[in-house]
Amino acid sequence: MAKEYSGSPKHHLLEAKRKRLSWILGVSGLCILSYIFGAWQNTPAPTNRSEAYNRVGCDVPSAGNGVPLSSSSSPSSSSPSSNTLDFQSHHQVEINNSGGVQKFPPCDMSYSEYTPCQDPARGRKFERTMLRYRERHCPAKEELLHCQIPAPPKYKTPFKWPQSRDYAWYDNIPHRELSIEKAVQNWIQVEGDRFRFPGGGTMFPRGADAYIDDINELIPLTSGSIRTAIDTGCGVASWGAYLLRRDILAMSFAPRDTHEAQVQFALERGVPAMIGIMASQRLPYPARAFDMAHCSRCLIPWHKFDGMYLIEVDRVLRPGGYWILSGPPIRWKKYWRGWERTQEDLKQEQDAIEGVAKSLCWKKVIEKNDLAIWQKPINHIECNKRKKVYKTPHICKSDNPDTAWYRNMETCITPLPEASSSDEVAGGALEKWPQRAFAIPPRISTGSIPGISAENFREDNEIWKDRVTHYKRNLPLAQGRYRNIMDMNAYLGGFAAALVKYPVWVMNVVPANSNQDTLGVIYERGFIGTYQDWCEAFSTYPRTYDLIHAGGVFSIYQDRCDISYILLEMDRILRPEGTVIFRDTVEVLVKIKAITDGMRWKSQIMDHESGPFNPEKILVAVKNYWTGEATHKKN
Repeated sequence: MAKEYSGSPKHHLLEAKRKRLSWILGVSGLCILSYIFGAWQNTPAPTNRSEAYNRVGCDVPSAGNGVPLSSSSSPSSSSPSSNTLDFQSHHQVEINNSGGVQKFPPCDMSYSEYTPCQDPARGRKFERTMLRYRERHCPAKEELLHCQIPAPPKYKTPFKWPQSRDYAWYDNIPHRELSIEKAVQNWIQVEGDRFRFPGGGTMFPRGADAYIDDINELIPLTSGSIRTAIDTGCGVASWGAYLLRRDILAMSFAPRDTHEAQVQFALERGVPAMIGIMASQRLPYPARAFDMAHCSRCLIPWHKFDGMYLIEVDRVLRPGGYWILSGPPIRWKKYWRGWERTQEDLKQEQDAIEGVAKSLCWKKVIEKNDLAIWQKPINHIECNKRKKVYKTPHICKSDNPDTAWYRNMETCITPLPEASSSDEVAGGALEKWPQRAFAIPPRISTGSIPGISAENFREDNEIWKDRVTHYKRNLPLAQGRYRNIMDMNAYLGGFAAALVKYPVWVMNVVPANSNQDTLGVIYERGFIGTYQDWCEAFSTYPRTYDLIHAGGVFSIYQDRCDISYILLEMDRILRPEGTVIFRDTVEVLVKIKAITDGMRWKSQIMDHESGPFNPEKILVAVKNYWTGEATHKKN
């Protein structure tokens, strides 16, 4: 007979499980209570509310959206016990403030117009052959100034654009020399406390506007096909100033020579310009950069040195680009007496220039009145055939045509990218302006720059659209406060593109040691710029930029040179009450702020436009207004 159970086996199993679960819950509860009791016993109660806040750093002063302005605040002065939990951040930058903020004294007033790499006194130590002494010769480390360049005693805020095209304050650039030397040519006139720029020039006595109209009758200046131009030996840049009305952006350059301050006048007017010269080194621009090049009595010996200077113009001209020449030797039959040269000499010079242009495969478009115009071919298919007959100048071999920073000029033709047919534009055709600003640049669409795709280009445009929208909340971009803007690390030129609707222009700088050379892309978009090593001074006068943008610059250079000298250089080229926008990590920005606090700058760290969780932050700084003291001569 089967044994009878008092209950089912399933019932006994459930009872056993309930007992085990109750035991586990009981032990866990005791453990939790023991931990809480122990923590309560070992944690001293704060004596006041502020001490509780100090433990998590809530007392650190902040700006904008809460990013610390400095690390000078400290927690409670009492030493925590070894058992106290440490809530302090361990990734913040430590700043040694034991000596206080380092103050930078003003330089002597004799340095008010100091141009470190084009200093006439230093230049005189170099050979005069090919004007090498007027090229860049930067000071050695022991010669660097550790002071701030002063503005003239009566310095005033420059006129706003477009009034600045025609007027500048005399006290800002106290030089009358050009108004006397070029009085007949109408370059510049003194009217009371200001200069007036009538728009005249050596070869355009009727004014730059009428002169440009004469050019427009010969080649199309208003169709959008010509956007970027270079003016060699620009004077006070009236040609570039009046081209802006036609949506043409000119890079004007001239040396620091006997025509004192001509580039300084140009920038004071709000016109793009740099100190520069055609001597022995390449111009600091990429190949195929400019749609048009211009020389109006620029006194460059185009026919000498095996045509090297015209060969350099060929390098920077885009396929199909134009070269315009006015002044000697053009129309020498009319002007030879006024030029104080013989007819034979002038005819020989023009014949030599014609010969160099022909050897470059250029076509002479027209010579009419005071103007002669040549055009570069759109590709080298026919030129390569001709080189089998005419051997010189030969086409360069294994050369990076964009390399231009301290690179010597050559007497060989810069090769154009391959073309499959005679009507194909080498390197790719460009859209007309203004579509060109946002069209995919040929250097990107053809894959010429590794790591940058069309999608990267579009994303960069969207990023800069958001950034400029963010900047507008704090900066008066649309109110004429800023005119001359510099982007110290321009990448694809997105900042310049996002500002295209404002009355500004941007000097786009690509660091010479960048992993990706993108300056050619910037020119293909219809903007201008230059190469630069920021461990050296920029080729400009003091007080020539209203707004400087420095995105990631100091992360690049902080291990290459002393960043205080970069900041002093920024201070030199920034106008009084000018603005700087830094973008970098908090660690780098805190280093920068520690230096600029001693430079009479007011600054504030703010969050990234995407919010506080982005590790990149923004430091906005404004240079205070201050001037040097007038020097009084002793009797």
